[in-house]
Amino acid sequence: MTGTTTTPGTTTVSTTGETRARVVRIGTRASTLARTQSGLVADRLTEVTGLPTELVHIRTHGDVSTEPLAQMGGTGVFVSALRDALLRGDVDLAVHSLKDLPTAPPEGIALAAVPPREDPRDVVVARDGLTLGELPQGATVGTGAPRRVAQIAALGLGVDLVGVRGNVDTRIGKVRSGELDAVVLARAGLARLDRVEEATEVLDPIQVLPAPGQGALAVECRADDDLVATVAGALDDPLTRACVTVERVLLAELEAGCSAPVGALAEVAMGDSGDELWVRAVALSPDGTLSVRRSASGPLEDPEGLGRSLAAEMLAEGAADLIAPET
Repeated sequence: MTGTTTTPGTTTVSTTGETRARVVRIGTRASTLARTQSGLVADRLTEVTGLPTELVHIRTHGDVSTEPLAQMGGTGVFVSALRDALLRGDVDLAVHSLKDLPTAPPEGIALAAVPPREDPRDVVVARDGLTLGELPQGATVGTGAPRRVAQIAALGLGVDLVGVRGNVDTRIGKVRSGELDAVVLARAGLARLDRVEEATEVLDPIQVLPAPGQGALAVECRADDDLVATVAGALDDPLTRACVTVERVLLAELEAGCSAPVGALAEVAMGDSGDELWVRAVALSPDGTLSVRRSASGPLEDPEGLGRSLAAEMLAEGAADLIAPET
């Protein structure tokens, strides 16, 4: 009788001495967007390493609850079930939208790769091809993100911001049916679904900064698995990782979760002595009437330091009081 034993690395060795490629099990949420994102990771991993992959669908708390994300706590509601499956050994990798990840590092799990980032900006999908500014006063605009609510309210357009949840089809369907006049979504999701043409406006970050980490994916492994090095070599993009590190360190220093009214966007720009990091950030009161906006630049080699220093400036200006006002 023959059997198999799985090594911590990238091969499966049979008791007959035959060696074959390890099948890498990739944990993913079951939504169309999540499966598409995980499929992109799987395809790239196989292309670079030759390792076969399979997607394993995991249901998360955020998928089964109908509560607004802010009421569920926001941070981690789409993440914990995938991480639990990873630690149990049910899957070898977990793929997340990086903006959903809590900023605290999880025990026993490594952020093995941050692949190249999609366009991080927000978009509007509105009836009749309208832009946000063209919507009439009182028009209903759907978004479940306090960050978007606060920034759009700050524009003073007179639109009615309505909480909305669900996948891309559900949200856009509310516009097509006439239930809403517009919804605001991440452009990256539409791009990965090959549906960018449905956006009627791409929002300028000067007006609406994206969520920290928006547009980027996170690929996690068990910290003691040899796959960490393999996945990092195949998928990690150092420039994207540096940018999202600035944004996430800023978020952590502000002690704000992923559902807080905080926007941040770091980019690589040409400085006086070569490439450097440039970051813009905003913290707002929930109604958008008050805000702290700052920008800064720093060396590409020290994204953590740049995130911490910018957060310190914002905290000195009262950002913490805006994010978590007294009740």
